[in-house]
Amino acid sequence: MNLENKFLPVTGTVLPRFAGIATFMRLPYLEMDNPLIEQVDIGLAGIPWDGGTTNRAGARHGPRQIRDLSTLARNVNRASGISPFELCRCADLGDAPVNPVDLVDTLMRIEAFFKIFKEKNIIPLVAGGDHLVTLPVMRAIAKEGPVGMIHFDAHTDTWDRYFGHSKYTHGTPFRRAIEEGLLDPHRTIQIGIRGALYNDSENNWGIEQGIRVVDIDEYHRLGVQGVLKLAREVVGDGPTYVSFDVDFLDPVYAPGTGTPEIGGATTYEAQQLIRGLQGLNLIGGDVVEVSPPFDPTGNTALVGMTMMFEILCVLADARKRHGNCFK
Repeated sequence: MNLENKFLPVTGTVLPRFAGIATFMRLPYLEMDNPLIEQVDIGLAGIPWDGGTTNRAGARHGPRQIRDLSTLARNVNRASGISPFELCRCADLGDAPVNPVDLVDTLMRIEAFFKIFKEKNIIPLVAGGDHLVTLPVMRAIAKEGPVGMIHFDAHTDTWDRYFGHSKYTHGTPFRRAIEEGLLDPHRTIQIGIRGALYNDSENNWGIEQGIRVVDIDEYHRLGVQGVLKLAREVVGDGPTYVSFDVDFLDPVYAPGTGTPEIGGATTYEAQQLIRGLQGLNLIGGDVVEVSPPFDPTGNTALVGMTMMFEILCVLADARKRHGNCFK
């Protein structure tokens, strides 16, 4: 077997999808000390942690169920024609270490885990976990300068503090990322924002920093293609991260999430939006806030893994465009 074949998913025509150890997309699992990690272009990883959740916990179970449902993934994106596993060497690199009783320690552990990705030039594709997990990932990959972001969500996640002093929750990651110089607000667009607010400052701070906020009403006025045109104008040619909170979707499509908001996008619209990012300089991505306890059917995890596959396709295309994946 040549090296490229070692990084291909197990096909359902060889091993039934209900058999074998569940990994993301049925890819090989590599521990960080495996010599083959030096050959990986895109690393899929889980962050099983929801210590930043302020109400309905459960996203810590997201990565495990997404892995299970990702046995349904196949190799080629029918719509775009992209076959990510032919473009890049991909692998499941396991879960970031977490500490369920210590938030600050967990953020440090996650950052250290993804620093290895940065050192080895591996693009991260992450399954959360609550949305706070994006902050330590950005700390690891954006040390050399702030990145842009295309953010799909019902909430801006630019709140300052909860309960008077808590700086780190799933509602604060992008405020902290801007304050720490990890995220360029002028190259950040947030799409699908909706729902009631505690007060106006929840939205206004980000807008004042330069974030382009597309609330759900503007989203529908512009349509998918209009939003994509705007997103491309905002992020330009610079390095850009994609963050997808499943509550961007209407809860009829993804009920298993911590903070559902009615009136969201459809799964098909989400697929169109992610596919429309092809050609951008994408350096990483995540799907967060899949909370299996609130959806015993597993459909939300199926949605989450499908969005991961869509993001994987555009990440693989970006990696190929910006350098030879097969190092």
